[in-house]
Amino acid sequence: MVARVTLEIALRKEFDYHVPGELEAQVQVGSRVKVPFGTRQVMGCVTAILSDSPQTNLRPITKVVGQQSLITPRVLELARWIADYYCCPVETALKSVLPEAVRREDEGWRERLFVRAHPPTGELPKLSKRQAEVWNVIEEWRDISLQELLRLTGSTAETVRRLEDKGLVTIAPQVSERDPYAHERFLPSTALELNAEQSRALAAITAAMAPGAKAGTFLLHGVTGSGKTEVYLQALSRCLELGRGAIVLVPEISLTPQTVERFKSRFCAGPLRTLVAVLHSHLSAGERHDEWHKIRQGRARIVIGARSAIFAPVEPLGLIIVDEEHEHSYKQEEAPRYHARDVAVLRGQREGAVVVLGSATPSMESYFNAKQGKYTLLELPTRVDDQKMPLVRVVDLRAEAQKDKGMAIFSPRLRDAIQSRLEKREQVILFLNRRGYSTSLQCPLCGYVAGCPNCSIALTFHRARKRLCCHICGYEATAPERCPDPKCRHPAIRYAGIGTQRVEETLAKLFPHARIQRMDSDVLQRKEDYRRILGDFRAGKIDILVGTQMIAKGLHFPNVTLVGIIHADMGLHVPDFRAGERTFQLLTQVAGRAGRGDVEGEVVVQSFTPFHPAIQYARRHDFVGFYEQEIEFRAQLQYPPHTRVALLTLKGRNEDKVKFTVEHLRRELERRLAGWKNLILAGPGPAPLLRAETFYRYQIMLRTRQMPRLSRELNQLQQEFALPDDLTLTIDVDPANLA
Repeated sequence: MVARVTLEIALRKEFDYHVPGELEAQVQVGSRVKVPFGTRQVMGCVTAILSDSPQTNLRPITKVVGQQSLITPRVLELARWIADYYCCPVETALKSVLPEAVRREDEGWRERLFVRAHPPTGELPKLSKRQAEVWNVIEEWRDISLQELLRLTGSTAETVRRLEDKGLVTIAPQVSERDPYAHERFLPSTALELNAEQSRALAAITAAMAPGAKAGTFLLHGVTGSGKTEVYLQALSRCLELGRGAIVLVPEISLTPQTVERFKSRFCAGPLRTLVAVLHSHLSAGERHDEWHKIRQGRARIVIGARSAIFAPVEPLGLIIVDEEHEHSYKQEEAPRYHARDVAVLRGQREGAVVVLGSATPSMESYFNAKQGKYTLLELPTRVDDQKMPLVRVVDLRAEAQKDKGMAIFSPRLRDAIQSRLEKREQVILFLNRRGYSTSLQCPLCGYVAGCPNCSIALTFHRARKRLCCHICGYEATAPERCPDPKCRHPAIRYAGIGTQRVEETLAKLFPHARIQRMDSDVLQRKEDYRRILGDFRAGKIDILVGTQMIAKGLHFPNVTLVGIIHADMGLHVPDFRAGERTFQLLTQVAGRAGRGDVEGEVVVQSFTPFHPAIQYARRHDFVGFYEQEIEFRAQLQYPPHTRVALLTLKGRNEDKVKFTVEHLRRELERRLAGWKNLILAGPGPAPLLRAETFYRYQIMLRTRQMPRLSRELNQLQQEFALPDDLTLTIDVDPANLA
């Protein structure tokens, strides 16, 4: 028996190994194994079982890790597709498929001492008062960890050992699972009554799940507050009734306590009771290990998680839900540079699972696919319980700047609206997608701007720490008290632009009695901070929540009646063809946090370009109008979704060498792709962010309608194109970010 093994070292090659007789029963496709390679032992994954091999003198597998194969054959095939399409080695794709916590050689289970009660058949032995107190707790719990028992009783291990001597308990090690939600209690919830639009959507989804039905992909386009989550929950119930499992993807930023609570509460009791596993980056390695194995063992039949959860070993798989499918956080920024939404669609097709892509602001690609008939479009055009969409008012900051002879953070309209809502004891969300205090430090006399020495970007001032920080590479410096230019040294150096810290400080001065909380990555240092702040906001302990895009989506707080968008133009003028789309999506999503209770919501949008289409269509909650205008622009310039993009980025520390090599790369592409029809080759040119983390970056963009074919060519190019040792080439297929 021969096993073909992909090693963890990226060699773009598989190796054959002999399977010793004593290991034959354990080795399967997907098994983790330890094998000899050269003079060392390395980990790998079995990708095929063969009866024979063309190679001779095969070395034997040293060890099999785990009792069952860790990667299912279908997920293994998915990893191969990712490697081919996104231009990376299979070994790299397999590392994404299997979390690091699961890939380790030791199995990673945590054992703890547990105390188990053995009630006597006859009379209870004589116990001291302390022993009796401890015994009462043990008898109530029946089976409890020693650590938890000592915490509850304030006793010592010696007291428990005395009970073991008397034959009342046994103390023995057993696996103790690390559950990130172990200390939370979820009250069971029941299905809500659906309106006609929700019922139609659910009927279409459940019909596609029926045995023998063809699974199509659905695009569920529902306005904010239209009840998409309840449709998801009831579709999951039907999936479980059919004996199948499900994966629910949410953007990392939206993985809120609310989301997890709603799903766990629905399936924590009743005939469809199942464990709901959660996978995201805030878990510890141990928690991730245990959650993943709950799925592989079939105990957790529903998985909620960020993009990597799409690889969860759910079998059989019946339903994949991608919530907020337009979110760019579904795209991985390092190899393998896969897009979880697109992988979800492919996995659904291959495993016969229904895929539901949900959003209030669908991506241009998904809505285009629905219009082309590739997806089935389901629409929820109104909010549940006939709640009105919030009234959106746009404030022209140009006029305000002229009146105030400078830029104020809050226009009079927004300031008055905040005051009014606070007086009514209602809550306010203020959004600004830039953290820190000021966006740059400038000298008004000589024009000096404090820039990062490693990146082509200005440093951001963080007032609490009195530091200048680069949000690209992490460089920090002490904020100077006068202009650092030795020819100037002007003491009146000033901070330009605004960040969330400055908004928070100004609010405290304007509304001294309001309870204000900022929420951005500077504040959220520990994994429980996000949950704690949102819990306080829900409980009414916070009046005004100020934050970046992490507060823009997935939050449902009925007492929020006002949303203020401080600076709507923030991402509008970056050199990216998706700038307008992203701005429209973000404004619509943020506005959707208002008016989700009994009181009608209000949104104040402050902008220097108030008549930009992205802002005007968002003001009217008009997605279709925005799509029709944007798709025309994309067609004229042959941008996605009319084509697909591959972005090649060459980087190195010597700019001249990077420029010379990228020109050579362009000529090589022209030679290889000569005769291709409908191929647009643009560049080379400097990346929008020319220098990042000390590396100069130049790019070439390719646009085509034949991306699988182009991926094969680029894979070949990557292996054959000779690069200087100090330069690196990255290939990003379907990039979400052009910077």
